[in-house]
Amino acid sequence: MMVSFIQSNYMGFGSGLVVPGTGIALQNRGHGFSMDPASPNVVAGGKRPFHTIIPAFVTEEADGRTQAVMSFGVMGGDMQPQGHLQTVVRMLGYGQQPQAACDAPRWKVNRDFTLDVEATMNRATVDALAARGHTIKSIDDPYMDFGSGQFIWRLDRDDRERGYVAASDSRRDGLAAGF
Repeated sequence: MMVSFIQSNYMGFGSGLVVPGTGIALQNRGHGFSMDPASPNVVAGGKRPFHTIIPAFVTEEADGRTQAVMSFGVMGGDMQPQGHLQTVVRMLGYGQQPQAACDAPRWKVNRDFTLDVEATMNRATVDALAARGHTIKSIDDPYMDFGSGQFIWRLDRDDRERGYVAASDSRRDGLAAGF
């Protein structure tokens, strides 16, 4: 069995409300709702606000069943879907091990369509993107800008006894754990 879990309070300490006697701070994801009736995020009964919490799995069909191959998640606001894409493409498309995919330099498309890249990004790649018209900013300290991921990959899908490999991103504190 695999579990994918991302804990997030959204902004700082979330709502600022703490459940008495527990120390648990409540999140404030409702901040994503809008009062504009034309918005797809308008407040309405039974709706959930737009957010980027994406606990994820890679699965495959085997013996007529869907089986988990990898449990993963990248946290970091708008970087979450972009981080998922970059790390999973590195693993599935290019055969990188999970830790190598975690450690690889990342890019991020901002809301104004400018592009941030980690300072460790290959210079030829950055120059090629700039030559194509992208406005690029190199970020020296990737701590908050490029997300943080954890991954647990089943090594051999035909042999459950073979085990798993885990990876944890060095950009922030985190843990990939198996029990």
